[in-house]
Amino acid sequence: MSAETSAAQGRDEHFLRVFRRGFRTWRGQRPFWAGLFTMLGGLPIAYLPYADLRLGNITLAMATTAGAGSLIIGVLLVTLGLTMWFQAPVRVFSGIAAIVLALISIPVANIGGFLIGFLCALLGGALAISWAPGTPASEAAAHAAKADLMDDPHPLDDPHRMDEPTVPAPRADEVYDPNVTETTAHADGGRNSAG
Repeated sequence: MSAETSAAQGRDEHFLRVFRRGFRTWRGQRPFWAGLFTMLGGLPIAYLPYADLRLGNITLAMATTAGAGSLIIGVLLVTLGLTMWFQAPVRVFSGIAAIVLALISIPVANIGGFLIGFLCALLGGALAISWAPGTPASEAAAHAAKADLMDDPHPLDDPHRMDEPTVPAPRADEVYDPNVTETTAHADGGRNSAG
């Protein structure tokens, strides 16, 4: 193996580069950011009702009577985020459920985890609904060519084709005379044969 020979992809590369490339491929095949935001929204909703903040000898507790409800909402949002990652075909259901749970968390879970969890879960649900799987470039080109053929069954009959010159259709008041070889237009709009 000479110094000019490039490293074989995946074989002679550093393992972090291989892992990064594999992770990028995995991330591109699912609504990754939607799942991440949904899980990040579920964590403050579930955690804040049970958190104690200590400032010296003062303890601040955000415990509410609806602590169990906020825990359930938070756990469900984390579960929906994982569902978006590992079951991409049900992304629309997961997105709608995440939006509904985010809206329910406003009255139930300390204003949706002080609006942090609410906004993250709402954004994650919206991203999940709007995400669509991509197609490789070769499949996209083949699909576009097939769609063009299906839309235009007779491509040579298209009057708007730009790849070959088109001859304008004769006007209704013109009559074809095979003996006339050339016509000249006059100012009054009439035609006169020149030969």
